[in-house]
Amino acid sequence: MFRDNPANFGNALPALFASALEYLVDTGQRSVLFLDVMRRRGLQYRKHLLETAPHVLDYEVELIDDGRKLNPPVNYALVRVAAPVGTEIDIRRRPFVVIDPRAGHGPGIGGFKADSEIGVAMKAGHPCYFIGFLPDPVPGQRIEDIAKAEAKFVEEVIALHPRADGKPCVIGNCQAGWALMILASLQPDLFGPIIIAGAPLSYWAGVRGQNPMRYSGGLLGGSWLTALTSDLGGGKFDGAWLVQNFENMNPSNTLWTKQYNVYSNVDTEADRYLEFERWWGGHVNLNAEEIQFIVDELFIGNNLAAGRIKTADGQVVDLRKISSPIVVFCSKGDNITPPQQALGWIRDLYSDVDEIRAYGQTIVYTVHETVGHLGIFVSGGVAKKEHSEFSSNIDLIDVLPPGLYEATFEAKSADTPNVELAGGNWIMRCEQRTLDDIKAMGENSAEDERRFATAARVSEINLANYRKFVQPWLRAAVTPYLAEWMHKLHPLRMSYEVFGRNSAAMATVAEAADKIQKARKPAREDNPFVAFQEIISKNIVNLLDRWRDSQEAFSESVFLSVYGSPALQAAVGVEPGQEASPKQEMSFEHRKRLEARIAELKSQIGVGGLGECVIRGLLYVGMARGMVDERSLEALRRARASQTDSRLTLTQFKSIVREQFFMLLLEPEASLAAIPQLLPRGEDKRRAGLAAIRDVLSASSEVSGESAKRLDRVTELFGLTAEPQAKAS
Repeated sequence: MFRDNPANFGNALPALFASALEYLVDTGQRSVLFLDVMRRRGLQYRKHLLETAPHVLDYEVELIDDGRKLNPPVNYALVRVAAPVGTEIDIRRRPFVVIDPRAGHGPGIGGFKADSEIGVAMKAGHPCYFIGFLPDPVPGQRIEDIAKAEAKFVEEVIALHPRADGKPCVIGNCQAGWALMILASLQPDLFGPIIIAGAPLSYWAGVRGQNPMRYSGGLLGGSWLTALTSDLGGGKFDGAWLVQNFENMNPSNTLWTKQYNVYSNVDTEADRYLEFERWWGGHVNLNAEEIQFIVDELFIGNNLAAGRIKTADGQVVDLRKISSPIVVFCSKGDNITPPQQALGWIRDLYSDVDEIRAYGQTIVYTVHETVGHLGIFVSGGVAKKEHSEFSSNIDLIDVLPPGLYEATFEAKSADTPNVELAGGNWIMRCEQRTLDDIKAMGENSAEDERRFATAARVSEINLANYRKFVQPWLRAAVTPYLAEWMHKLHPLRMSYEVFGRNSAAMATVAEAADKIQKARKPAREDNPFVAFQEIISKNIVNLLDRWRDSQEAFSESVFLSVYGSPALQAAVGVEPGQEASPKQEMSFEHRKRLEARIAELKSQIGVGGLGECVIRGLLYVGMARGMVDERSLEALRRARASQTDSRLTLTQFKSIVREQFFMLLLEPEASLAAIPQLLPRGEDKRRAGLAAIRDVLSASSEVSGESAKRLDRVTELFGLTAEPQAKAS
């Protein structure tokens, strides 16, 4: 263009020069402001370290119990969360208890923002409590000691809410999720529904080419490196190393995007960045015994779902003993706890849905499409949708018949039927699923399972050799002074410390930033140099992402080759064709109890009244749909409220639902045939009962197809004539 008409070049040159000058001024100012953000980040970090109980909760709290005063003592505490002004709490609603993960960061992520797990639970009217921890563990504390403390905390919450309609709903985020599952299996009577968000439970599971973190233990030769790190820390494991592992998962974000986003949007992103960094940089410590248990028993040994973990008094941790509904929330965008690791334990424990029901368990899962690991806890969109719906509909989850369900969410619209029966902006449904739905997400082959079993055995051998030949002299050589300096010189800590000191250089940056804020001149969005800067940034991200992908592919190839070696497998005792993680057989005691319960239920088929008949009829028709909608539960709740003589608690109602559900599974025809004998003689009461069934069924959708046929049969059993409208539907 310039060659054909040189005048164009002459006309464009001043504009180009002006854009370059504007960009140079802008980038100079941005650079100083960015350095000032790093300075504020460092000062914030140092201030956070000086706090006795640093946390990032966005709420006022009241200490209820200090775990350091328990026997055995632990560095955990229970606090009551004060509701914000304008939020009404109903003391009759079940309390929520949020347990934060101790995975390198400090506590508070579950209440980090107003739109958080705690925030949405309080908006739904639930009292809220929080279990957090101090930066340093009590010397000698173990994972088992923490579980005992958390059990006591939950008992205290129950005692504080004697009128609550249901036991506490407890949320375990990330690492707190597997700890909650262990506790719930040991003391199942303490809990209402439990929600585990982004929590790994099946540690070997994954899909080739997508889940690289599961190979880490094998590639490092096992957990001897964990023991070494703890010994270098004088018996403490620095949580900054766990945070470093997370950082290494996404080098483009760690090395470039996170900082570039602040630099390029320094006028708007600084506060948000500093708010997040207050939590991300709040590193905490673990005892050597704690981290060794986590790595050996869980991440490398994969012993949780296999039932190979025992407490000090010999109790076997069997997740099948959990009697509370279990809600599992995971995401396809989570490369730290992918859906396979969050849900694979279900297939590890059960052969089919009937076996889930045989243990009386209700499992509900939902899989987000895109959100990352941290987004499960801190994303406002997730809080307003998934967590809000779980909080609002926790009673629906609690009364679901045993089985496997997927929670789905549909946005409300003007065309949504009976929209007034659903709170919030979404409608939650629990749809029946089978183990094939879990399997379809991806699983290991038998050969890959043996590879992981080989890695676990190699880890045991390497750890034993380390403890015998290296650990004694290393522990003798590491003084408290040396351990303290190694702690301070961790690369992540240094990245905060270097900008957080009151040096002359930082004072100059602060002064310059203050002046720039008053004379800020950002470049226009259409500035060509800004566009070029964005292109360079994207190229850097793409380059780092390709490097990460190549490293992950290489690491996977090495792991599969090394631990797939028949010679290595034979050397460590892994036999060809051996099942690495065989399913636990149902115990003789449980089978005996199950048979007795089945006989008891069959004997009670002919016992009951109108309430049992209504629930039996509802379940019979609802089974044809294969899903439960929150609007149906609200319609049922209103029907119960309209009956002034109804004194059923939620727990009693749940018990009746389960009994009637199992009766229909065991003896469907006999259960239906018994209805006429159980109904009252008065036609008005029978008609009211049938109307309640119709109202509940029609609350979510039109009654049609097989559901309509079943409803007609229930109508006949009630001794009434089917209404023409119902038949037409």
